[in-house]
Amino acid sequence: MTTDTATETTAAPAAAARFTGGRDIPALARDYGIIVAFVALFVILAITTPNFLTSQNLQNVLDQNAYMGIAACGATLVIIAGGFDLSVGAIFALAGAVAAWVAINVDPVVGLLAGAAVGPVLGVLNGLLVSGVGIHSFLATLASSLAFSGLAVAVTGGFLIDVSSDESFVWLGRGELIPGVRNSILMFALVAVALGLLLSRTLYGRYVYAVGGNVEAARLSGVRTGLITAMTFVICGLTASLAGVLEAAKAGSGQALPGGAAGLALGTIAAVVIGGTSIKGGQGAVWRTVLGVLLLALINNAFNILNLQPQWRDILTAAIIVSAVAVNTIAARR
Repeated sequence: MTTDTATETTAAPAAAARFTGGRDIPALARDYGIIVAFVALFVILAITTPNFLTSQNLQNVLDQNAYMGIAACGATLVIIAGGFDLSVGAIFALAGAVAAWVAINVDPVVGLLAGAAVGPVLGVLNGLLVSGVGIHSFLATLASSLAFSGLAVAVTGGFLIDVSSDESFVWLGRGELIPGVRNSILMFALVAVALGLLLSRTLYGRYVYAVGGNVEAARLSGVRTGLITAMTFVICGLTASLAGVLEAAKAGSGQALPGGAAGLALGTIAAVVIGGTSIKGGQGAVWRTVLGVLLLALINNAFNILNLQPQWRDILTAAIIVSAVAVNTIAARR
């Protein structure tokens, strides 16, 4: 009796594994759940909401969430490498403020370039705190976020820096390099493709996964783990500053975002996690993050079109985040 029971117990998972191609259900949910969720929500909105499936609405959805998507793509590398970057929102705000200030006082084009350069410089600082000093990334970037937010307030003086009258500045956020495709959408696509290829097609990308999967094993294999980790913060800083410059150009102004900075940082982490990237590191992809951003964008768009109460959107988003983390955890255990 005992032998038969044991045989049945081991046979059931084996049969399930054969049925799912050798992979258990939690792993399949982690790897492909975001695709199913995105497609399902898209189809439901297309069928039930007349104004959803229009080119203007879809362009607006992508345009309004491009800055979040750009920042989240960079944050994906940090999380895959086993870290967190809570300074994303502060870098975003500071980059936009610097871009606007330099545009007013020096030159609009120089302002855009200066704003974009803010992120990599601050990313180096984050990388040194984490890899050089050895401070945990959560605490290091929490502290740097406060400092960067303070710098943004210092640059703006606590006021809005208006650059809306300068066409060469706002063109980046409002214009179309390719007719019919807004610059924000184009930049989002380029960043996603570039970082996706960096992760999947380069030696550095393989090292990022190795460091996130087992940093000690990677170190013993000859990987310069400190440098690899530090570079993820530099890349994340770059994407955050690009997002900040893009948003400043679209708004035609730069401003400090003391409260909103934290919200953006948490929003990027939420998009990455919902996409299926493991918060424990070593698992994930940029395309998953893109779908995570778009899923959150569709939810927000649905609530706006249907005029639903925003608190229910927050509750739904929280439930999705918890579900994504739970699926990742279960899949990792098995």
